[in-house]
Amino acid sequence: MSEPLTLSIDNRIATITYNRPEKLNAMTPEMAELMWQAVRSINASDEVRVVILTGTGKAFCAGSDLADLDRYATPWNFRNRPEYCDALRALLKPSIAAINGYAMGGGLEMALSCDIRIATRGAKLAAPEIKLGWIGGGGMTALLAHSIGPSNAALMVMTGDPVTAETALGWGLVSELTAPDTLLPRAREIATAIANRAPVAAETARRNLQAAYNMPLEQAVAYERDLQAVCFATEDAAEGRAAFAEKRAPVFNRR
Repeated sequence: MSEPLTLSIDNRIATITYNRPEKLNAMTPEMAELMWQAVRSINASDEVRVVILTGTGKAFCAGSDLADLDRYATPWNFRNRPEYCDALRALLKPSIAAINGYAMGGGLEMALSCDIRIATRGAKLAAPEIKLGWIGGGGMTALLAHSIGPSNAALMVMTGDPVTAETALGWGLVSELTAPDTLLPRAREIATAIANRAPVAAETARRNLQAAYNMPLEQAVAYERDLQAVCFATEDAAEGRAAFAEKRAPVFNRR
């Protein structure tokens, strides 16, 4: 039996693949634990500089497997379950969602938790929980409102209807659309560009973007300036300045 979630590392790029194509890669509690294990492994590895998330078959991820939800004895047990979206947001490295089809419910929340999102032209994205009597709980409303604005977020959350990849692109929910056969090559192209940057600066940029959502402007600018000073003190920053003076490409390491 194949693993429902796999982690591979190649050329400083980690790829997490959801691998239950017969269930549209719907997440189970066991997959949530595998997600946490993968994130811990990635965070602990200096070899990894960027992460790609994708799915097998015709879906990125259809969210939680509904057949598993009745295993929770009480709503409080359900509320305190290990959350796969929390695992993804615990990543220290930059992340790219390569959305190869359906991204529904928790699958959309995972894509929204990534720093960069690209999708195939046939992808469908939805927050369908309201059709079953509840709402998303992995950050859906806040992440959508930040990404596409309150009115578009309300349209998705309150109707539960899917939007096309083209609509998602127009709203800024994804950055690019590709053909299915070029999705992963394009994700790897972006990942390679990030992996070639100074790793401390790339990780700091991720933290800075997250903070920018949660701070007033004056505090966010001050925090950015502090993070800039941290980066400026690294040997990679010195290497960048030396490479510029010597008119050559810099070679960055984690230092």
